[in-house]
Amino acid sequence: MSLLKRLGGPPQPGANSIPSAPEPTPAATIPPPSEQRSSPQADKPSPPVAANDPPAAAKPSLSSRVDAPAADSSDMAASTSQDEMKRMLDLSLWVVDRIQASLGSQTVLKQTPETERLLQERFAAIYRQANANLPDDKVKYLFTMVCDELLGFGPIQQLLNDDSVSEVMVNGPNKVYIEQKGKLKLSAVSFANDEHVLKVIDRIIRPLGRRVDRKWPMVDARLPDGSRVNAIIPPCAIDGSTITIRKFSKNKLQISDLIKFGSLTSEMGEFLEACVVSRLNVVVSGGTGSGKTTLLNVLSNFIPSDERIVTIEDSAELQLAQDHVVRLEAKPAEVDGSGRVAIRDLVINSLRMRPERVVIGECRGGETLDMLQAMNTGHDGSLTTLHANTPRDAIARMETMAMMAGMDLPVRVIREQIAAAVDLIVQQTRLDDGQRKVSYITEVQGMEGDVVVLQDIFALDIKGKTAEGKIMANLKPTGVRPRFTPRLEAHGFKLPPSIFGAQVPGGKKW
Repeated sequence: MSLLKRLGGPPQPGANSIPSAPEPTPAATIPPPSEQRSSPQADKPSPPVAANDPPAAAKPSLSSRVDAPAADSSDMAASTSQDEMKRMLDLSLWVVDRIQASLGSQTVLKQTPETERLLQERFAAIYRQANANLPDDKVKYLFTMVCDELLGFGPIQQLLNDDSVSEVMVNGPNKVYIEQKGKLKLSAVSFANDEHVLKVIDRIIRPLGRRVDRKWPMVDARLPDGSRVNAIIPPCAIDGSTITIRKFSKNKLQISDLIKFGSLTSEMGEFLEACVVSRLNVVVSGGTGSGKTTLLNVLSNFIPSDERIVTIEDSAELQLAQDHVVRLEAKPAEVDGSGRVAIRDLVINSLRMRPERVVIGECRGGETLDMLQAMNTGHDGSLTTLHANTPRDAIARMETMAMMAGMDLPVRVIREQIAAAVDLIVQQTRLDDGQRKVSYITEVQGMEGDVVVLQDIFALDIKGKTAEGKIMANLKPTGVRPRFTPRLEAHGFKLPPSIFGAQVPGGKKW
């Protein structure tokens, strides 16, 4: 039976992940494609070097070696040395070059069954020409690598398809780190060279109409699924082109998922739902990678479906479930420096779009003042995020960013704007062991003198660490009812005293 039939239908490219870097194992019989690519007779590749090959009469046929099912990518990586992985990568790129040459430079490949069948045919023909001597599992793994190069994002496609990986960090061609369960580890994935990394960057940003070069070697982008991408290339990236991808769950998280993960309690979730529906202005603050955008997505699910929502982001990441949503995204400058549309421009424009809710992905600069103005002029129920380590720091950050608007306002005036506009600060924290939790839910009560008064409604109480290093922490109410309780009751939310820590007979003890 032919190799094409033995492949048994197109696999899903990169369906399995590659784990952390494997321990070295004895080298397998893999042809050196780098030598073939540099050879003057590249169209007629020389036979692979195979010191341990059996005599020709004893070799099994190629078709018989692809009868076995395709090996799991993670198992393949774990049983393959770094040298083998490098040679497999070189071979896959050699095959990709020839497939692309046979298809023509103008051909745009899309992930369809017809395309995958075409790739199977071309792969089978080119593999036979290569006279390679690979085991059946490696043949199918090689085909997966080829599909990832042609239809996906190269070596990192396997990581992007792995739901357990939350972040992918390419530190040059030879070091690819991942985040799993809040911890960083080195993966077994690598690129052929820096040019290979640049090709993947170009594939990410080209559909978005963005560019990166030596004149402006940085770019923000997103993947089709909404995952956030940042890339920076030489000369600014000294050790090679760098890609940072923050992935988002393929399934839209609900408040019940965060409760199950231990990020917050059911009482906190009930309270936050009441606040969002009652049109309180909420700011989600936290450090980098603490889960601010995820929490903002979850909170936005509470917005009633009959309200008009305008979202404003640097790179579109929010995944709102409502139907009436207008999504706006900032635009970088053109080559000549013109045409830039900043977040602040979009915030100002959004106020002319009859929004009932304004959701800003993140406040980073002068748009903070415009956001505060919107909150104070009838656009109640607005949501946004910002970087801060505590609720008090969030107030200071908003002051600083409002000053960046260039209006030369006194600090007291800005603080009064903040105290009048913001109702609630939800502090998201990433603990040392990788857990992501809501550490504070804090009410902004107003001004006393020159100070913005804050009152914690819920707080995280850290008890210590287990022998395995996991942090033990309880999320509990402080016993204080918020001053805006009448606003919640006006919208039909009469929360029981037990939510705020009041002791009732038979009730929960915190």
